[in-house]
Amino acid sequence: MATKKAENQNFSKYIKWFWKLFFGGIAFVVLLFLFASWGFFGEMPSFEKLENPDSNVATEIISSDGVVLGKFYAENRVPVKFDDLSPHLVNALVSTEDERFYDHSGIDARGTLRAIVKLGQDGGASTITQQLAKNLFHGSDGAKNIIERIGQKIKEWVIAVRLERQYTKKEIMAMYLNQVDFVNNAIGINSAARTYFNKDQKDLNVEESAVIVGMLTNPSRFNPNRFLERSTTRRNVVLGQLVRNEIINEKEFDSLKKLPLTLDFKPESHKEGSATYFREYLRDYMKKWVENHKKEDGSKYDIYRDGLKIYVTIDSKMQKYAEEAVEQHLTILQDKFFEKAKRNKNAPFLKISKDETDRIIMRAMKASERWRVMKKEEGKSEEEIIKSFDVKRKMKVFTWKGEKDTIMTPKDSIRYYKHFLQTGMMAMEPQTGHVKVWVGGINYKYFQYDHVGQGARQVGSTFKPFVYATAIEQLGLSPCDTIIDGPFTMPKGRWGISADWSPTNSDGKYKGMVTLSQGLANSLNPVSAKIMDRVGPKAVIDMARDLGVTSEIPEQPAIALGAVDITVEQMVGAFSTYANKGVYIKPTFVTRIEDKNGIVLEQVIPESKDVMNQDVAYAIIKLLEGVTQSGTGQRLRWGGVSGLTQYDYKFSNPIAGKTGTSQNNSDGWFMGVVPNLATGIWVGNDDRAAHFSQTLYGQGACMALPIWGLFMDKCYKDKDLDISKEAFDRPKELSIRVDCNKKVIDSTATLEDKNIDDEFGSF
Repeated sequence: MATKKAENQNFSKYIKWFWKLFFGGIAFVVLLFLFASWGFFGEMPSFEKLENPDSNVATEIISSDGVVLGKFYAENRVPVKFDDLSPHLVNALVSTEDERFYDHSGIDARGTLRAIVKLGQDGGASTITQQLAKNLFHGSDGAKNIIERIGQKIKEWVIAVRLERQYTKKEIMAMYLNQVDFVNNAIGINSAARTYFNKDQKDLNVEESAVIVGMLTNPSRFNPNRFLERSTTRRNVVLGQLVRNEIINEKEFDSLKKLPLTLDFKPESHKEGSATYFREYLRDYMKKWVENHKKEDGSKYDIYRDGLKIYVTIDSKMQKYAEEAVEQHLTILQDKFFEKAKRNKNAPFLKISKDETDRIIMRAMKASERWRVMKKEEGKSEEEIIKSFDVKRKMKVFTWKGEKDTIMTPKDSIRYYKHFLQTGMMAMEPQTGHVKVWVGGINYKYFQYDHVGQGARQVGSTFKPFVYATAIEQLGLSPCDTIIDGPFTMPKGRWGISADWSPTNSDGKYKGMVTLSQGLANSLNPVSAKIMDRVGPKAVIDMARDLGVTSEIPEQPAIALGAVDITVEQMVGAFSTYANKGVYIKPTFVTRIEDKNGIVLEQVIPESKDVMNQDVAYAIIKLLEGVTQSGTGQRLRWGGVSGLTQYDYKFSNPIAGKTGTSQNNSDGWFMGVVPNLATGIWVGNDDRAAHFSQTLYGQGACMALPIWGLFMDKCYKDKDLDISKEAFDRPKELSIRVDCNKKVIDSTATLEDKNIDDEFGSF
């Protein structure tokens, strides 16, 4: 009996110890969770932080036709709401990462036990909510130390429960997919879809969604761009989970797993993609914008982290057509340039001394990234840096056929790049001021100087319409008035010139009596000089200023022939005024800016002003039409490019245009205007000492005009763009004679039949 009693007492003691241990264990676990929530294992997120978890959200640049042209970002993340998620992604995520996602409250009992067994490893046991908690508040990498990892795991559980109370299941899933780093600079699901498949995430199909979801376990290990076979295997595992959860059937699975994993890998970069030069110009604009637009708390907006949406005027299709036209023509023209350069020992430079060449090369060396790094970061002496430019090394260089691996010295690479013809091209709607196209160069990765808004170049004869407009407005002339194209000398002292000035035509010939229309169409220099002599340089400069030209213009008669540097942006704004009936609208490239919640921060209203009578503007349009009908721009009618190729375009619609060529063929221009689109194009080398030796190739009609033709041909074929082929609007009761082939009935009404030289006198 005593023995039995003792046994009962011992059993009772064990029972008591069991319950003490049981409840003590529960109390210990409860205390662990309390300690974690009190911050004993590290700072816990506050209610406010759970409500607004920190994340760097990229600023998007959105075109006028709704296409994302690019982003500004510290992390390339653009959040997606659950309702916008691809259902294939949702199904794959739940089936693979958390089958009981909709049933638990942040912690899955089975997953928790598995996590205890595999302490120190994730092992795929965490719920989606726990993974979100880890990514949001202490990073995706778990601690290596087992004690620290236990603390992290407990924090994850606590935060996961709080997240489940704070957000719906749908919100949690969207937040998770928006937080994941999919490597290759792709943060979040939308960036991943664009990077690996070049499409929006909502357009991903089943197998593509499986690839993306398959990366979640370990994005680096299952990176499809580096480990295609491994990623394919992982994709098929995800597809198998879809079968297990009855999302797809066995037949579909058998078909899908046999498909090759095909990527359209397009890593997003500030230096690549569409409208790169425009995006950099916009970045500078936004840096100034944030200085003048503050948040409610007085802090500045961060264009790299605050998720702004910048709605711009660029049309993505027109931008694409412009970039294609540039590549199509300059590929051919560049081949011709290299061909001609073979005969030049100092290529690509012409008619300069060795000292001048050395100065150009040295200037380029000092402006290079190599020089900056070696000087500021490595502390090298100037002598050491210069020597490094003569050491051969492997490098990739730009060609129009793609990047090329080669071996050369950095100094040789500078001379190589000086061969390349550059371009600046901009198109805008005259009636709105909206910039539709901005091509600042041929390849931003290799050539980062913007030739639209940044670089001013000599405009040549494209300046002459400013001279004609001044004369028509101030002297009451018309395109049909006549003038003698013959030898002309402006004497020393006239308009402050220091020596006699006798401009001649490029071919050295004269046409005799011509109309003003013929004078501009054939870009006759003596005619422009005579008109300049009548109105004076200051009046022409004032006209250019009214038309939006802000570049410095010397008050000299030689500006009549275009001896002045102006940007493409300013020239397009000026020529648009003619098509807009004399109303100047400053080129505008932003329509509105929103914050990440869609609240409009600024609505941009274009600046405009009346600068000339609509009759004068129309008269200039008719003068410019003559250029493309019978003058230097008439090859638009038959698509020819002398000495190069024959293009398909053959325009028959009204086109107001003007070619321009600077001295030594360093700059080739074409300004082309139709009623609802004005476009300006410049082509030339970065250094003016590098250029074609022959005007046959170096003139604006050969260098720049064909780009306009190719671009407009593409635009006209795209009916959605609705680019006009109609005639320009003619003002009612037009007071200026523009139809030069018609006889004048009332010769006393205007100056139309006057010989301008009779009034000007003979020089």
